[in-house]
Amino acid sequence: MPAAISMEYLIALLALLAVAGLLAGFLSGLLGIGGGGVLVPVLYEAFGVVGVPEDVRMHVTLGTTLGVIAPTVFRSFSAFRARGSVDLDVVKRMGPWIVLGVIAGIVIAYYASSEALRWIWVVFGTALAAKMFLGRDDWQIADKLPRPPWLEGAAGIIGLVSTLMGIGGATFTVPLLTLYGMPLLRAVGTATGIGTVIAVPGIAGYIISGWGEADLPPLSLGYVNLGACVIAPLAVLTAPLGVKVAHGISKRTLELAFAVFISTVVARFLWTLMH
Repeated sequence: MPAAISMEYLIALLALLAVAGLLAGFLSGLLGIGGGGVLVPVLYEAFGVVGVPEDVRMHVTLGTTLGVIAPTVFRSFSAFRARGSVDLDVVKRMGPWIVLGVIAGIVIAYYASSEALRWIWVVFGTALAAKMFLGRDDWQIADKLPRPPWLEGAAGIIGLVSTLMGIGGATFTVPLLTLYGMPLLRAVGTATGIGTVIAVPGIAGYIISGWGEADLPPLSLGYVNLGACVIAPLAVLTAPLGVKVAHGISKRTLELAFAVFISTVVARFLWTLMH
């Protein structure tokens, strides 16, 4: 870690974090995602600016992202539940397997190198961008959820991948539920319940696994940096705005814009991996 950071760098860093928080909350309300897709690349670059070493930089990025998006996910879940748009039976069915996936993800992240975690983001970030480019919510393969153990197995994978990417899980949960006949709005609401199940053990796991790690940035609890988490209220602030805009603008246009953004992030991670 550098002994001092110039005032110009500090101002630029704070501005970047503030914009990321606002955008993450907006996208959470607009597209039904947790905002991690925005925060992971921004925090990765921000921690690089302040000199966080490469061997822990991605770990701190993922843990901190979960810490930032958790309040937004909790607020979204509360709002959807109040409107009766959450299938709690599905949350309860998937929940235990989500937790097992999160635990597995934390163990993998603990032993994985920063390079391996970036490759995971490249692979699944590419899948996310492809999903946004295709933009189809009307595909369906059945009119009811699969019997055990198929939904449970999918839940475990969602928990695992979401933890390794630092996202809330809606990115994969919503398409899964709509493929099996759940209406889109109810799928988004139910996914926020899944997001809460991912967030709590995910944050705890990143704190525990990074406890005592050398070269962490100041104000860190394990791999969760409390300094960066101060942008969480900004994400909570703009989430309702995203919901409002979703009813008055072409969601397809915004999906395409987000797909382009994610593709750029994937390209950036690929560049760091190849150099």
